[in-house]
Amino acid sequence: MSSGGTRPSLRDDDEFQDFAAAFLPTLLKGAYLLLRDIDLAEDAVQGTLLRVFRHWPEARDAPEAYSRVALVNVCRDHWRRLGGRPREALTERLEARARNPFEDGAAERQSLDSALATLGSPEREILILRFFLELSVVETATVLGIAEGTVKSSTSRGLMQLRGLLTSSEEVSNRG
Repeated sequence: MSSGGTRPSLRDDDEFQDFAAAFLPTLLKGAYLLLRDIDLAEDAVQGTLLRVFRHWPEARDAPEAYSRVALVNVCRDHWRRLGGRPREALTERLEARARNPFEDGAAERQSLDSALATLGSPEREILILRFFLELSVVETATVLGIAEGTVKSSTSRGLMQLRGLLTSSEEVSNRG
């Protein structure tokens, strides 16, 4: 077994490969929901997996949890490079060519994806961690470095906004 200061062993590599293969789709979808661009999401997942592998001796006990924290941090690093906030919308040209990991899903998933894009980054991050990555309130607070009460209030606020957006989009599609 390797320690924090030594190189990962071949056994570590095999364990990491198994983890990465199994958890990659979840990381990619989470990154896409956070960054709103498949190319950036793929880059973020690569950065996340690199961080997890570099710290595999510590991460191996709970690699999914470790990778969720790493993913949020990689996405935040990207937002910092963009001037402190996530890009809210892609240009029409990029949006038309962007590959979406939800293409094989129902139209409801597209509506949810579009509605999530309109939320502010704190609510979007919290809802993605809570309901897509299935973290508890405590785990979400730990990953984001915020109070549990903030997670609860932001979850409530974000869900209320989503309900309003999804209800209004359903009414529009039913009229058309």
